Amino acid sequence: MSVGSDQDAQLLEIAAQYCAEGSALGVMVSGGGDSMALLHLLHRAAGAQGIRIEALTIDHGLRAGARAEAEMVATFCGQRGIPHQINLWQRGNAGGNLMDEARRARYQMAEAWAEERGLSRIAVGHTADDQAETFLIGLSRQAGIDGLSGMRSRWLQGGVTFSRPLLSIPRAALRDYLRSHGIHWADDPSNADSHYTRVKARNALAALASLGITALTLAAVSGNLEAARLALVGQVQLAARGIAQTEAGTLSIPRADFLSHPQEIQRRLLIAALRWITGAGYPPRESGLTAVQAAIAAGKDATLGGVRFKSKADTIQILREAKAVQSLACPTTQLWDNRWQLTGPHAPNLCIRALGVEGLRACNDWRATGHPRDALLVTPAIWRGDALIAAPLAGFSNGWCANRSPSFAYFVLSH
Repeated sequence: MSVGSDQDAQLLEIAAQYCAEGSALGVMVSGGGDSMALLHLLHRAAGAQGIRIEALTIDHGLRAGARAEAEMVATFCGQRGIPHQINLWQRGNAGGNLMDEARRARYQMAEAWAEERGLSRIAVGHTADDQAETFLIGLSRQAGIDGLSGMRSRWLQGGVTFSRPLLSIPRAALRDYLRSHGIHWADDPSNADSHYTRVKARNALAALASLGITALTLAAVSGNLEAARLALVGQVQLAARGIAQTEAGTLSIPRADFLSHPQEIQRRLLIAALRWITGAGYPPRESGLTAVQAAIAAGKDATLGGVRFKSKADTIQILREAKAVQSLACPTTQLWDNRWQLTGPHAPNLCIRALGVEGLRACNDWRATGHPRDALLVTPAIWRGDALIAAPLAGFSNGWCANRSPSFAYFVLSH
């Protein structure tokens, strides 16, 4: 591919369209071919439009060569006047899935970096090959439409919008682009280690080529499924707007209206409710969710993932489980229970804890709020030791406000 080729122009147009969506932007760059091509393309497009661009490299400290790759990116950026930062992940002794843990940490660190640098959006260098591999991994896990829809082209995390501008471009096209511009990149040796699921999917994709099944083919299938998934999300949002009432951080859904919807819409409403109330990043296990649906259909109560589902004669009440928050405490300046932001006369000797039974007893006017008792017990309150200072949602504000955002309907649409 030559510098003036149609494909070069196509890639630059994609970058230009992304740059034109806003002002300053960040780019996550590992030093691999995909992210190096993305950085170079966005640097060209941003320069032509007068847009500030900055780069971030996360060194996970998991490979001996990772630091050298990060320094290679630093040199590349320095030669082009691109502000660049290297952040080292301090994992500690946490257990669990290392790759998943590293991925979560990567985006959390990127979000914090963007907020610190005044960037509201970050570009990530995933390609059509990544999309196809994700589809195959989903197939191996018997995934439903969500798992087979593949990677999202963009999503909101905190106050930062992450995007994948090159998700429709094959990896090989980006390698051609880099060669034509004389740009070097690093090859992660783990990409050849067949112990990793993604590498197995990559090898399977190569084997499927003789059937005419390519990265672009599977990426297109994922795109079709994503369109169907978005249609479902739209229906869930309409249902949420029509039947869900929010009160003191809880949800109340008319039982008859809920049961009138198809099983899949019910399921998605419950997932959204659970994640909205807990701030969980992922939906619960399917078996647990199926049990909750069965309990609701039978008019019984259920608990899942720190959330209570109370079945009343005409209403389903969905609220935080008391024992899930009874030991949660944080300074008043921090987010409590992943969802509550409190404003008021902050002081170092104050903290946020759940209101609880003892706290509610000190709120003489709580009944005047009209909020259910069970809901108020798990709302945030300001404490100084064992002394209750304020309970904004229980009629004892004392100069404090408790804010919960986004709305449930908006949450359904954005997640």
